[in-house]
Amino acid sequence: MKNKIIAAALITVLSLSLIACGGNSSGSGGATEGAAEDKNTLNVWCWDPNFNIYAMKKAAEIYERDHKGFKVNVSEIQSEDIETKLTTFVSSNELELLPDVFLMQDNSFQKYASNYPDIFTDLTDSGIDFSQFAKAKTAYSTIDDKHLGIPFDNATVINAMRTDLLEQAGYTLDDFTDITWSDYLEKAKIVKEKTGLPMLTLQAGSPDIIMMMLQSCGQSLFKKDGSVNIKGNKALKQSMEIYAQMVRDGTLREVTDNDQYIGSLNNGSVVSTINGCWIMASVIDQEDQAGKWKLTTMPRLDDVENATNHSNNGGSSWAVTSNCKNKKLAFDFFSETFAGSTELYDDIIQKGAVATWAPAGESDAYAEESDFFSGQKVNSMLVDYGTQTPSNYPGPFYYDARDAVGVALSNVTQQGADLDTEIDTAQETAEFNMEG
Repeated sequence: MKNKIIAAALITVLSLSLIACGGNSSGSGGATEGAAEDKNTLNVWCWDPNFNIYAMKKAAEIYERDHKGFKVNVSEIQSEDIETKLTTFVSSNELELLPDVFLMQDNSFQKYASNYPDIFTDLTDSGIDFSQFAKAKTAYSTIDDKHLGIPFDNATVINAMRTDLLEQAGYTLDDFTDITWSDYLEKAKIVKEKTGLPMLTLQAGSPDIIMMMLQSCGQSLFKKDGSVNIKGNKALKQSMEIYAQMVRDGTLREVTDNDQYIGSLNNGSVVSTINGCWIMASVIDQEDQAGKWKLTTMPRLDDVENATNHSNNGGSSWAVTSNCKNKKLAFDFFSETFAGSTELYDDIIQKGAVATWAPAGESDAYAEESDFFSGQKVNSMLVDYGTQTPSNYPGPFYYDARDAVGVALSNVTQQGADLDTEIDTAQETAEFNMEG
């Protein structure tokens, strides 16, 4: 099972959307706050030395070959600290303290780009070919048809399944590929009956899978005009009904925390998981399960317009600030690296960076077979899934609405509350928080 390229990629891919902490906010390469004065240097803020920082430095190394003297100064700053700094600098009118480039979580991008537009540089006419990225990915950093971010990591949703357990129930992976949720629910009950195990484990109170279901049909908790789209949202209600039904059937077991969730994958107490592709790092941590797992698509919602078997859960994008002293340099750098270099993605795949840039998926590195996942070409699969994921509008108040839905879901499954009443309350809560 020692396919080193794939194994190394998957072991660290967890950092993609969990946004692993990068340690203390310290300089790397002599970085300081504020844009670089040197015309051949870019100052960059990002986190995680083994993933994001490594990728940025590798991109700089590749770019420097044809642009002698170029360098990046990278400040290691955690994601939440970047967001705090942005808010502080805007409030104190100190935009000159912004770096040239920073990394931002996708689900935060709309909030900051909408509330603080003066921070961001419009990249629409930068020369970067955004059509080569998955549409669902570019949507996170697009405001009023303007591209404000360069997509980076892939958090495409996968359905990772224990094929040995499926066989005990008389099923194969094909029986769960490109199916509907109604079909999934019925098969999940048979799997539970035959194996005694739930199909899914999920952390109680977390509505992540609900968000995945919504995006799989191009919907979210907000309408395009920015208003809350919880009450009367057919796709949302169906998603919550599916979740609640699986809890009642015993085919979905709620756990108290993330450690229990990961533990269930490793100790054989669950048949599958549906999550962002970064979850593969936790799956392959149990080496004695090599050859027992395979990946396929998630189920799609029944009778919902534009329903697909593809979604996303997590990720981040690069932004060029309005304070960047050499925007032309920044544009060219990204055009030739994160939006133009298969060599870059071939290298950083070893660190878990599965691209959302479509041409990367055509390289030999992405065609490598994974012994752990029974010979599947998992990286090329992820690029393909990503290109089929519908885009949606997360809105600047994504987390406010998401948390309100999480409370509603918890009240339904743990306290037996009425679903329609909880949905109404979630709508009111989200609207109240938006006004605050």
